[in-house]
Amino acid sequence: MKIADGLVYIGLGSNKGNKIKNIQKALDYLGKEVKIKKISSFYLTEPVGIKGEWFLNCVLEAETRNPPQSLLKFLLKIEKEMGRIRRGVKESRVIDLDLLFYEKEIINERNLIVPHPCLHKRRFVLVPLVEINPHLHHPAFKKTVKEILKDLNDPHQVKKYKKEKNGYN
Repeated sequence: MKIADGLVYIGLGSNKGNKIKNIQKALDYLGKEVKIKKISSFYLTEPVGIKGEWFLNCVLEAETRNPPQSLLKFLLKIEKEMGRIRRGVKESRVIDLDLLFYEKEIINERNLIVPHPCLHKRRFVLVPLVEINPHLHHPAFKKTVKEILKDLNDPHQVKKYKKEKNGYN
């Protein structure tokens, strides 16, 4: 498995508290362990599988020297430090960090599945992924993320987050 300077994609989301500050804080934490290369636009996204406020989501592309399990531990540490408590049920969260892709690896371990097992079903992940790398190849489905998005049947809304004169909409 390639470890040095591996290319990874990480999904970020928040639907609790100050969503922008939550994501910015998570990006600051992430910058300590990964070299961020690209960050998608922010998107307001309808919650999937939970009740609560809409999420603010984005995806980043980064390089890391951390192997997948170490990177996962780091993501979970950030979530915990930011106040996320994992209770085993889907609920609103201050921050959610998902390892979407690690190089072209297919990993199926007890606590880590990469590519993320639900990304091909979720518009809120695919739209920002396509924005930053439409030709990113899903190693299990043998399709690009753009092709997966084109074929997606997900009714949940995803809207680009725009700054307006009186704040954020």
